[in-house]
Amino acid sequence: MAIKPIYEELEKRVRELEQAESERKRIEEKLDIQRAQIKSLFDYSSGAMVLFDLENHIIDVNLAFEEVFGYSLKEAYGKVIEDLICPERFYHTESKDLDEQALQGIKGIEIIRMRKDGKEINVRVSAGPTKMNNIITGRFAIFDDITDRKQAEEALRESEEKYRSMMEAMKDSVYICSPDFRVEYMNPSMIQRTGYDATGEYCFKALHDLDEKCPWCMSDKAQQGENIGLEIVSPKDNRFYHISQSPIVHGDGSISKMTVFRDTTDLKKLETQLLQSQKMETIGILAGGVAHDLNNILSGIISYPELLLLDLPEDSPLRKPLLTIQNSGEKAAVVVQDLLTMARRGVITEEIVNLNSIISIQLKSPECEKLKSFHLNVDIKTNLEKDLLNIKGSTVHLSKTVMNLISNAAEAMPDGGKVFISTENLYIDRPVKGYDHVAEGDYVTVTVTDTGIGISRKDMKRIFEPFYTKKIMGRSGTGLGMAVVWGTVKDHKGYIDLKSTRGKARPPRLSARDGGQGTTFTLYFPVTREELPMDESHPLIEDYMGKGESILLIDDVEEQREIASGMLKKLGYSVMSVSSGEEAIEYMKDNSADLLVLDMIMDPGIDGLETYKRILKLHPKQKAIIASGFSETARVKKAKKLGAGDYVKKPYVLEKIGLVVKEVLEK
Repeated sequence: MAIKPIYEELEKRVRELEQAESERKRIEEKLDIQRAQIKSLFDYSSGAMVLFDLENHIIDVNLAFEEVFGYSLKEAYGKVIEDLICPERFYHTESKDLDEQALQGIKGIEIIRMRKDGKEINVRVSAGPTKMNNIITGRFAIFDDITDRKQAEEALRESEEKYRSMMEAMKDSVYICSPDFRVEYMNPSMIQRTGYDATGEYCFKALHDLDEKCPWCMSDKAQQGENIGLEIVSPKDNRFYHISQSPIVHGDGSISKMTVFRDTTDLKKLETQLLQSQKMETIGILAGGVAHDLNNILSGIISYPELLLLDLPEDSPLRKPLLTIQNSGEKAAVVVQDLLTMARRGVITEEIVNLNSIISIQLKSPECEKLKSFHLNVDIKTNLEKDLLNIKGSTVHLSKTVMNLISNAAEAMPDGGKVFISTENLYIDRPVKGYDHVAEGDYVTVTVTDTGIGISRKDMKRIFEPFYTKKIMGRSGTGLGMAVVWGTVKDHKGYIDLKSTRGKARPPRLSARDGGQGTTFTLYFPVTREELPMDESHPLIEDYMGKGESILLIDDVEEQREIASGMLKKLGYSVMSVSSGEEAIEYMKDNSADLLVLDMIMDPGIDGLETYKRILKLHPKQKAIIASGFSETARVKKAKKLGAGDYVKKPYVLEKIGLVVKEVLEK
């Protein structure tokens, strides 16, 4: 056998072996690199990684495992994983189930595990088997610490629940509109206002009855994510709303909008009432000043005829013109009284009155007869409650109020009709229309209803304004009628309810309750349980004549001093008069008087109260009465507390001043 072929074959085999060895080394080097890479990935992975053998013992952990759970490889090696990180309450249930699932492969399960220090944490676990040649050799698990994320999610959930609870408890109507203008959320108030849950629908159509996008949603501010606010009148319920809109900016930059509807109708109503009240107060101040000056002027027209008539014989030709002057003055005084009532500065006496009696007397008065002569086709019917309770107030003011309402009703029926006047005892435990608060209790109501043309909404807003009238000039008074009604009701601590339907005047009917157009005024007055006093006849002049007692008259108006002096002298008193409080004090330093007649308002200088205070220092038991054209003010009451007697209302009337002076002097 030749040696050469054998040698060549051996060389070939050696080369193949060398190549195989080289390939083996190359593969081993590659495997070493891969192992190093895998080890690096294992060691430096952000998730806590663990390798187990088939007996569930730990054979390796990465660095993140120690950071997450607190155990190093040395502490964990050979341990059963559940003994290290599974809370006791989950050990016999959850862990066994997870072990079985891990052999099949699990991904993203969120569970609770425990650190070395005993703190429980939330982790997200993925696990599966390790294999070699398709044979399972063990398991692996990856734990991601999601505690912070879970806490943030829980905080967000709690915040959302609180926010939602807050919105659901809100009286304001709230909805959230998506970037494409669809309703994402509506609170119960918004659902109630709308009538249904419009979630998913376009907000501008479902909530605002618009065929195109809301102007405020499409505004530049809204599109740029700015807060906006505006006032609207909703076409759905015709109420006023203030709309505030806030942006909700999403992660992708899109903007949802939270819109809050705050019902401001009642606020608008209060603003209107406040403006009306301020207007009435301003006009009242003006009217009060005018009335004060007119009172001084009227004193001569009313009081002098009374003095002159006392000295004239019954057959004197001067009696008739003097009576005419006196009557004209008294009529003018009524207008002044209307001004004072409208200004809420009139004299409200605390007498016990019955509205049935006031109405009955007023319907038989010359004033009412004159009204009927102007309205021949108007029929006045009454339905007065038999046992009507009494109220405290002023007969003069209440009589004027009733007459004004009757006159107003008659004027509303130019072609004739019926006026219904009724009274009723009523217990009120809920607000009257137009008032936010009404004191609960017993009331007497006066209702005046007509079958007339009604009052327009525009006129209803102004009907109680002074001098606002649409009545016939020369027939229907001064334009103060309804202002007097308003002032009287206010001063009597009452309420007014006005209902009216506009239209043509109705033909006369048997009852105002039959419906149709017309106007109804209902006045509410708080009752008193006090009884009416017995009727008293007018005293004779001899009953209040004086006996020469000295009186110091203090008034800054010369005409008033002359009139009062003349009356008091006529009654038999010795009278001295001065024009100011300062003069009175100087006089009383060296003199005395049985009685002071003090004007309350004197300008310039000190008023009646201050004058009385200073005179009391000179004469501690000094008697006095107060004269005023206005109501019993706080300063008048202070003077009475100091010892002054009753006050006398201007213009002076002989009987009134005589009785008051007599009463105070005899105390």
